[in-house]
Amino acid sequence: MKLKANLLDEKAIKRSLIRISHEIIERNKGVEGIVLIGIKRRGCPIAQRIADEIMDIEGIEIPVGSVDITFYRDDLNHNEETPRVANINLGVDIQNKKVIIVDDVLFTCRTVRAAIDAVIDVGRPNAIQLAVLIDRGHKELPIRADYVGKNIPTSRNEKIAVNILELDNEDSVKIYED
Repeated sequence: MKLKANLLDEKAIKRSLIRISHEIIERNKGVEGIVLIGIKRRGCPIAQRIADEIMDIEGIEIPVGSVDITFYRDDLNHNEETPRVANINLGVDIQNKKVIIVDDVLFTCRTVRAAIDAVIDVGRPNAIQLAVLIDRGHKELPIRADYVGKNIPTSRNEKIAVNILELDNEDSVKIYED
């Protein structure tokens, strides 16, 4: 893969997350009853950063959990031997809460669908919303993000790489092509 462009740097990512944080507060008329759930891997540090921004803005700590969607993916080979998660632990109480699922890139929506399934298996939230750093298009399911850092239309042969300081030692969003 060949680097096509650097799309976002550290400052641009920070600005996007600050804006998403303000939008969450505005849309929900505050932050009461809100829980953030990051999709492992890069959704988790992004969710924590949003919670930190909300703390800076509102002075209120938002619970942050995580979800591993590995066994909820619909592209695994399903047979009687396929493992299922019996007791998933999101790390936070979601019962009667507004759950905001957080991920780095929205592409086909299959990862988000798996995350929604996992959340609903744990409990009954009042609402589920979605926040993503990048929406690149190519949806295969009728799911849309409520909060988007940046819309980046892509072709199928392009790849978006989100690097997060906590996991990758840098903050950046890059696009690659074949």
